Amino acid sequence: MLFLASQSPRRAELLRQIGVDFETLDVSVPEQRLPAEPPEDYVRRVAREKAGAGLLAVAGVPGAIVLGADTEVVLDDAVFGKPRDAAEAARMLARLAGRAHRVLSAVAVVTRAGEWQALSESRVHVMPLDAAAVAAYVGTGEWQGKAGGYAIQGRAAVFVERLDGSYSGVMGLPLHETARLLGAAGHPVSPAFIRGS
Repeated sequence: MLFLASQSPRRAELLRQIGVDFETLDVSVPEQRLPAEPPEDYVRRVAREKAGAGLLAVAGVPGAIVLGADTEVVLDDAVFGKPRDAAEAARMLARLAGRAHRVLSAVAVVTRAGEWQALSESRVHVMPLDAAAVAAYVGTGEWQGKAGGYAIQGRAAVFVERLDGSYSGVMGLPLHETARLLGAAGHPVSPAFIRGS
């Protein structure tokens, strides 16, 4: 049985998109970067901790497989998590405007027998935005619960000049990497043609 250690509707939607049956778990893991922790290590650690917490929650389920994920927006060395309020979302968007930033999306799959991890890195180029455009977007409320204060699958799509990498990874769950990890953990994703190498 597969469990998604996340209450994110976007991650659930993406898993359903590839035909995976699963149940969701509500886990509580602090998403706080350690001093001098590289962004890549941070997202990997949080994804692993979410999956581990989920496995503890379903310890009595035979054959349980738990998937955890974490996605962060990184500009230079600054990690932009989920904004606490509209003002912080506006500040994030103002800093991302006219720049290219990285989106790191880590996936961890754990069972009693083992652990598998992957990291997806994408580069998102955002058009220049004036204060009015930022305020209008923040006013939609779409920024809530989104790393970096924007949703690429929503209205913010018009701000994205170019995406180099994984669209699903920027949404919060890189499906290519996820399918490979699930297969390694004994929960292959159909159809057979995705099991290439």
